[in-house]
Amino acid sequence: MESLRQIYTQCRKEICNRLREFRCPLVGGGEEGLFAEMAFCLFTPQSNARSCWEAVQRLCSKDLIWKGTPALVSSHLKGVRFHHTKAQRLVQARGLFPLFLGELKGNPEPQYLREWLVKNIPGLGYKEASHFLRNIGLGDDLAILDRHILRNLQAFGIIPRIPRSLTRKKYLEIEGKMKAWAEEISIPLSHLDLVLWFREKKEIFK
Repeated sequence: MESLRQIYTQCRKEICNRLREFRCPLVGGGEEGLFAEMAFCLFTPQSNARSCWEAVQRLCSKDLIWKGTPALVSSHLKGVRFHHTKAQRLVQARGLFPLFLGELKGNPEPQYLREWLVKNIPGLGYKEASHFLRNIGLGDDLAILDRHILRNLQAFGIIPRIPRSLTRKKYLEIEGKMKAWAEEISIPLSHLDLVLWFREKKEIFK
């Protein structure tokens, strides 16, 4: 645990700055910024995060994130696995995005929004929906249980093993354990995610 506290001491300022940046799309009110974050989270499953963000930036620069067909979008997803499927999901999400904006304005409660996203946006499971909400400043109390986080939770004895699949029940169970651990070691949950990411990747990213 001491190694985590050392990392947190080293990175706390950078983490705080990064979390402030995550709030920019929501505070600025720009729909494009919000949708870019949704696209990023649609692309990330089983893919490198940096490659996914670079793909989002390419789509934005060519105005394809709003207007591109699945085939055009797919052709710009270099480095993103399952790019045909994810391009189709981006176009699906584009059509559903106004509904999300309505939910966001009507009930900006993160737990409710996560359930809505999982139910309504193909390609967003609990991990991806939590990641998206964190990246727009609404996920301070949500855990992003990707393979890096699960591996660390197992290494620190928070969970006995990494589950083969994450059902809703299992996801919420592990999230509860991570919240309790975060409180025990006095590192906010939203910070702990980035501390564990830094422990593996030696950087603070998305």
